[in-house]
Amino acid sequence: MAFQLPELPYAYDALAPYMSAETLEYHHDKHHKAYVDTGNTLAEKAGLADKSVEEIVKASYGKDQPLFNNAAQHYNHIHFWKWLKKDGGGKSLPGKLQTAFDSDLGGYDKFRNDLIEAGKGQFGSGWAWVSLKDGKLEISKTPNGENPLVHGGTPILGVDVWEHSYYIDYRNARPKYLEAFVDNLINWDYVLERYEAASA
Repeated sequence: MAFQLPELPYAYDALAPYMSAETLEYHHDKHHKAYVDTGNTLAEKAGLADKSVEEIVKASYGKDQPLFNNAAQHYNHIHFWKWLKKDGGGKSLPGKLQTAFDSDLGGYDKFRNDLIEAGKGQFGSGWAWVSLKDGKLEISKTPNGENPLVHGGTPILGVDVWEHSYYIDYRNARPKYLEAFVDNLINWDYVLERYEAASA
């Protein structure tokens, strides 16, 4: 199954002022497209072109680093665009998510602090995550394109902390970007959709 660049589910300027049209144009049209194009070439060479993106991520981890880098970043970004929405974020979580965040993550305020700290604490490029693992939610961080899939978890929320995701808008102020992400951009409906699918 060849990788395909998904269209953004909103206009380029829909997330302003928290994420600019310029950031989305570079991040989606250039960076994500490069992962798709390179990933397709490498998957073909590896004889994995007929596999799903999840299967390619798992099969290439620890065995084919170039393919893994591009496949994992494609997987991460497919979901990242859907984890964002205009007038998103904030404390108003769907009931089932609120219950899970209270029981597993210590409530919204602790989740907010812990996710921001995970993103701040990731040295260099990477991601911060909320994932479901062994029936319980957990917060983690990973370097580069690595994600919870290769550690036995299913990501239900992720934030990209590669510089290309925030440098145009926030320069070196990664904490401000992470605060804006949590407070103003998270699409809680998609987080719930991912949580329900992972819990099924």
